[in-house]
Formats: sequence, structure tokens, C-alpha cells
Amino acid sequence: MGAGHPAQADCRRGVRAALEGMPPGSLALAAVSGGGDSLALAAALAAEGAAHDVTVGAIIVDHGLQEESTDVALLAAQQCADLGLAPVAVVPVEVTATGEGLEAAARDARYGALAETAAAMGEEHPAHVVLLGHTRDDQAEQVLLGLARGSGARSLAGMPVLTVREGTPFARPLLHLPRETTHAACAAWSLTPWTDPMNEDAAFARVRARTALVDLEAALGPGIADALTRSADLLRDDADLLDELAAEAAPEGGGAGVAVTDLTGLAPALRSRVWRRLLLAAGAPTGSLTAGHVAACDRLVTDWHGQGPLHLPGDLRVVRADGRVTITPAGRGQ
Repeated sequence: MGAGHPAQADCRRGVRAALEGMPPGSLALAAVSGGGDSLALAAALAAEGAAHDVTVGAIIVDHGLQEESTDVALLAAQQCADLGLAPVAVVPVEVTATGEGLEAAARDARYGALAETAAAMGEEHPAHVVLLGHTRDDQAEQVLLGLARGSGARSLAGMPVLTVREGTPFARPLLHLPRETTHAACAAWSLTPWTDPMNEDAAFARVRARTALVDLEAALGPGIADALTRSADLLRDDADLLDELAAEAAPEGGGAGVAVTDLTGLAPALRSRVWRRLLLAAGAPTGSLTAGHVAACDRLVTDWHGQGPLHLPGDLRVVRADGRVTITPAGRGQ
């Protein structure tokens, strides 16, 4: 498969970097929705697999959220097979909206299906990885959403190039490329992307963020997406270091709670991260836990004047009593 167009070469370079160092015979799988970003990823993976002695395939998750979803999944699978990817799996999932919304539920179902399918496919290979088609524009939208939520550095750090979910490595080899590059690559490879109508539905925060980025570029000039992604890279390094320090500083929790004195001596930047670790460990949903929730918990330590229990996402109750802070499900005790 050629790479005559610069966009094709850009996509291939990103995938090449993701495959380097994988043992011979490993399995690399593209997560393909049928959209332009993931099809360009699939084509680049098909072009690079042989040179790295890696088996290359694809997983298409059918969320079943639209009437034509099965047809879209089958068309994506056929295009992946035509590119030379094998194995190719279409995996249907059931999405049930939760308190975090339909997008979050679909994302959780998708990652679960990708991890489970990749692990099963990878049993006969020395290593496996799932490649995701997120682009620089997706990263900029993620950072903008974090800004809108008033989140901390971790949220503003956006998506990492490499992460692990349920034991499966996920890589984002196109995260440095603009969306226009992946779509140009699709055209050069004569692929037929699917346009998700949900990407035009302003009911979803990500769609509104996408529109806002266009407006910002028009008002402030080009380069906003690049600036946001550069900021994310810098903040990710800072957040990684602070998270490591917070892990070392975190006191032991448990049923008896945490002593207030174990928290008061920590620097604010560390204490907020310790709070977040404690809340997540107690069952707070990641997507629903805001900086405001963490700040309210922190006031139980720094501005204590007898305020009552806090009720947080995940049906958690945070209480200060007798010099200790306890975090428990709202229906249990207290």
C-alpha cells in the first residue's frame, strides 16, 4: 500500500512509532468506528504491519445507538478486510445511559469491549495493543471541556499517548495530527468514511466544544488547537509528578477514616490529589468528580466550622467527626 500523499505518510509515521519495539509476532489492532480518523488509522496500520513483523487487525464496536449502526459496522469491517487487516471482529455492545450521560456510557462499553476482544485475540501472541484514532483536534476538544468544567491539571492534561485499561495497552498514534490530515489520507487511500450524525448534535458537550474551537479560531486566529494540545503536554508532565508525590503522601484510609492531622500538613496541590485518590477509591465516578467536590472536601480540613456531611457522586457521604474524616456510601451507617 502506497503513501504517495503527505497525509498518508504522516499517518504511517505515527503508526510506525507505535509499533516500534513490539516483539515479532505481536498483535496490533485498530479500533475502527468507520469514521475518517479511524479508517486512516486502519489503512496506516495495514501499510506498516509487515515491516514490523506484526499481525495487524481491527475491532469494530457496534453500539447499536442508531438504526443503521449494524450496516455501518459491517461496512467498516469490509473496508478493513479490503485493506488487508486480519483478524477483523465486529463486536456488538449494549449501552445503557447512566448518571454520567450517554456518551460516557458508550465510551465505557466501547473500552470494555475493545479490551476484552483484544485480550482474547492476543492469547496466541507475545504482546498486543489497541490503536485509537484520536487526533490533535480531539485532544483540543478534551482540554477545552476540562477548562469548561473548571477541572485541575489532570483533566487539562487531556488524553495520554499510551494508557492501559483492563490490562490492555491503548495507544493513540495520530494524536499529533489535525483531523484534516486523517481525512485527506482517507481520500488518498480511496476509503469511504462514515459521518456520525451524533457529531452534529449540539446536545452533546463534545459537539459544542468542537463548534467553540472553530469560533475561537475565527476570533483569535489560527493555532488555538495547537496551543491547547501543547498546554496539555506540559500539564501532563506536571500532573504525573504530582500524582506520584500524592501516592507517596496519601494516608491509609479504611473504615476508621483518615486523621485530619494527616492531611493538614500536606501542600494544597498534594492534598487535593490525595482527596481525589481517597474519593475514587471509595467509589466516586471519575467523570462526575469535579474540582468543586474536592474543594468542598478540603474545607472539612482547612475551614472546619462544624459543617454537615457532604454528599458526593457515587452516593458517597463525607463526614468529619472526632478529628477524622470518613468517606462512606450514603446508605451505610453514619
